[in-house]
Amino acid sequence: MTQVQDAPATATSKWASEDVGNIVMLEHVNTCVPDQGPAITFYVVGLGLTRDPYMNVGLNNLWINVGEQQFHMPTRPAQRFSGHTGLVVPDLGCVEASLASVKDALKDTLFSYTVKEDHISAISPWGNELRLYAPNPRFGDIFIGMPYVEILTGRGTAAGIVKFYQQVMRAPATVIEDCGDAIAHISVGTRQWIDFRESDEDLLPYDGHHLAVYIANFSGPYEWLKARDLIKQDVRNHQFRMQEIVDPDTGEHLRTFEHEVRGMFHPMINRPMVNRNASQSMGGYARGHDALIPSGA
Repeated sequence: MTQVQDAPATATSKWASEDVGNIVMLEHVNTCVPDQGPAITFYVVGLGLTRDPYMNVGLNNLWINVGEQQFHMPTRPAQRFSGHTGLVVPDLGCVEASLASVKDALKDTLFSYTVKEDHISAISPWGNELRLYAPNPRFGDIFIGMPYVEILTGRGTAAGIVKFYQQVMRAPATVIEDCGDAIAHISVGTRQWIDFRESDEDLLPYDGHHLAVYIANFSGPYEWLKARDLIKQDVRNHQFRMQEIVDPDTGEHLRTFEHEVRGMFHPMINRPMVNRNASQSMGGYARGHDALIPSGA
């Protein structure tokens, strides 16, 4: 059995901010949708994002680019998760106007949006929440991208979730508090994170949704999970899947949320993403400004 050494819960070096943990990138969130039409209206027209022009261009799947990350939406019964996905967009005012423009087209769905003090909360046609922010130092140099995913979890689970990511996934993780809620905060690469926020809400039943991450040390987490029968799909094409998050000390089940775990030899790592400039229009066209180049690309 491969033993995974514990990652320190608190880094003591003054250079700890330069450390990057084993999870180097959050790459996509996958929730199925039953109909591509409303999805395109919401994600492309309403949010100003971009359909991937190269992959899954038929009717059986929809990939939406947002900076260096994506939403994947296979055409199947709708999936939802308890929580939300955080996005950074270049211009919140532009997004507010484009969301207003799709209200009639999406009136028979769960679509809605609310303008908050520092973000826009947009609900997809099938009930998933996205929170859109303007570029801000808290997101590093991202001006279009997916800096985080927040997942709701039951009370009393945050500490165990932190141990799982520290000891099994070898990621910097800590328990923080926000608005009275304990949050398992997992650092991803240089400017992304995954939060598990404790909540009293009734959690939606797990329906197959997942997120995808890249990890540098592939064998350690894999062997730990394999030894405990926690691998959902074994290795193929440089990735495996797991979905049960457990306390590594006691084995207690804490949360179900599938992770598509990719290694650094995965052929799609650092794949360039095409992003359009949603502010372009026929009436105010600016030559040479059709594309957005995400920070770091």
